[in-house]
Amino acid sequence: MMIGTCVWLLGTRLGFFTFLGEATRTYELQDLLMLSLCMSLGLVAASVRKSLKLRRAMRDRDGAEAQAESVARHDALTGLANRRLFRETLEARIQGGSDAAGVPRIAVMLIDLDRFKPVNDLHGHAAGDAALCVVADRLRLLRPAQGFLARLGGDEFALLVDPGDDLEVLARLAQGIIASISQPIAWEQGHLEIGATVGITTATEECRIAEALLHSADVAMDQGKRDGRATFRFFHLDMGHALKARARLEGELRVGIERGEIEPFYQPVVSLPGRDLIGFEVLARWNHPQHGILGPDAFITLAEETDQIAELTWGLMRKACADARQWPAHLQLAVNISPIQLRDPRLPERILAILTETGFAPYRLEIEITETALVNDLEAARTALTSLQAFGIRVALDDFGTGYSSLYHLRELRFDKLKIDRSYVEAMRLSSERAKLVDAIIALGSSLGLLTTAEGIETGSSVDWLAGQGCTYGQGYLFGKPQDKGITDELLVQWTDAAGRIVIAPSPMETTESRSGSNPILSAPPVPDHVAA
Repeated sequence: MMIGTCVWLLGTRLGFFTFLGEATRTYELQDLLMLSLCMSLGLVAASVRKSLKLRRAMRDRDGAEAQAESVARHDALTGLANRRLFRETLEARIQGGSDAAGVPRIAVMLIDLDRFKPVNDLHGHAAGDAALCVVADRLRLLRPAQGFLARLGGDEFALLVDPGDDLEVLARLAQGIIASISQPIAWEQGHLEIGATVGITTATEECRIAEALLHSADVAMDQGKRDGRATFRFFHLDMGHALKARARLEGELRVGIERGEIEPFYQPVVSLPGRDLIGFEVLARWNHPQHGILGPDAFITLAEETDQIAELTWGLMRKACADARQWPAHLQLAVNISPIQLRDPRLPERILAILTETGFAPYRLEIEITETALVNDLEAARTALTSLQAFGIRVALDDFGTGYSSLYHLRELRFDKLKIDRSYVEAMRLSSERAKLVDAIIALGSSLGLLTTAEGIETGSSVDWLAGQGCTYGQGYLFGKPQDKGITDELLVQWTDAAGRIVIAPSPMETTESRSGSNPILSAPPVPDHVAA
């Protein structure tokens, strides 16, 4: 009623009713009603059209939000759930179901790929992406009912499952995952080979938080990596204690490097068969304030994993060059370089800076690298080694036969020396077949113009046989164990004869061996040329 009154007053003021009266006199009432109807329909149509556009805009907005939400919770490459969605699902499962004791019936499996980095380095990131997609597809096929699969990032995947009361289900599933991922992946004209290590944890009364479960699975996976990869491990509390001990050791190592507690020890290297001392290999020892002298097995891998290896190596090299500066000028130093350091474009510059600082001649230094470094980045190795050799520094391939090097690597990188791994030297005394392998390596080095050093020599019969096959140098406990600078200085005095030669004489143990008869396998006639080749 009020609205109608307002409209009437407004119409009167504006003269609308006067216009309406004129309109009724000019036009027929029927035409006026038709005009009003058309205007009303137009208004309704406009209103409907506007409503539809608004609905479409809202629908598009909701779709965009849903798509953005999906992208935020899924991995773009593999289409799997990402870490965020996996954690949300894990938390929901923890809250959703429990056994009679109130413990969630869930298990987390963390899957980390083995040998994935060489795929990226050697074949490119396109090959790495293809491998990740294949792994995702294989895991989808193995995923059990109600299982939830995710890619957490990089080369790490996770699987959430309900194991029921039988933990053997998890073991069988882990074995199936490892076997499946280890199958070759077709790529271009060849194939890619990777593997997997699996860490497994189950919810317990003490561990029922999503972050704690992920951490426990990660600890178990790390243990599997340390135990040799391509395996699975269940988390147990001892692993947690070991992790804390490792964290403590990591901190102590960092402090020890800063304080200069990593010291060089020197193991003699002699020429064969004369046993003239030609130099030393520098080996790292940690003079720990509580535990005494620690060997490299206790800290070198840790230093590499925590990115402390470069600082450790440069400090060790600086001390060794300063120690050896006063020794006879023909004595050389052999220093190991980590594969991680070989990727540093400033590697030659850093080494030359240490030589300049200590006054140690470049021709007296030998850099040793392992075969693993060649696989990690061949071009980086080529660039670094070529630069070092241009300054007169020699380069040796260490632990030959234990890694992935090939004849192509030996030919292209132009090494100066080939070091035969101690495992071959120790095994050659067991059978003639194993001795033939050592002879073949010596023949290979000779054919490529490389000097050869046999590591791990412990008997006089090994010396005679290796020298007879043409091995250039020898190293091992027979000639001396690694010693610090003080003892090494004393030994240099003892080994120097009146003529100034530094010769390591046969030990009493070796003399006894020669009287009792040499090893019959190593006393056999030399391997025929066609076998050695």
